Amino acid sequence: MSEEQLRRIMGFYGDDIWNYIYYLTKSADMADDLAQEVFIKCYYRIGTYRGSSSLKAWLFTIARNTVFSHRKSRFFRSGLWGGVQTITRAEPAKNSFPDELLGTVRSAEMEYLGNRRMDEIWSVILQLPDKFREVLVLDLKAELSIQEIAGLTGLSTGTVKSRLHRARHKVQEKLRGMES
Repeated sequence: MSEEQLRRIMGFYGDDIWNYIYYLTKSADMADDLAQEVFIKCYYRIGTYRGSSSLKAWLFTIARNTVFSHRKSRFFRSGLWGGVQTITRAEPAKNSFPDELLGTVRSAEMEYLGNRRMDEIWSVILQLPDKFREVLVLDLKAELSIQEIAGLTGLSTGTVKSRLHRARHKVQEKLRGMES
């Protein structure tokens, strides 16, 4: 793989990989470091890519394994040496509905309210337990299929569907509670 090919892959998938890592770690700094590590691994291990899944799913698998390896090593470092690492929460990415979908140009007030609502939703998603948060992020942000999520996480498609349903239900319940 050439450096130019790697740049194109990073340009195409970089934000998705960073967002996925961020939602797993809840740390922008850690997402920066681990996303870089993912693309370094991609560069050196592209020869192991068999094409049995999409390149995107392969990159997400590398990202997931990198995060879990980092968590394990951090656990052992802190357990052995008594160190404590704090995890800071960065602001969730601002998302809004594209104007093309609405068919109109949105006012500044509507834009603000849409961004505020998205921030509330992602704040609730970040509070979900890992097993629910991971599948929901892969579905909503990475737009992976149920089969791709199952392959990436090692879960059955039924379990993925169940966790997605439960995650959505938990988010809806929490949002209803915030509105009351």
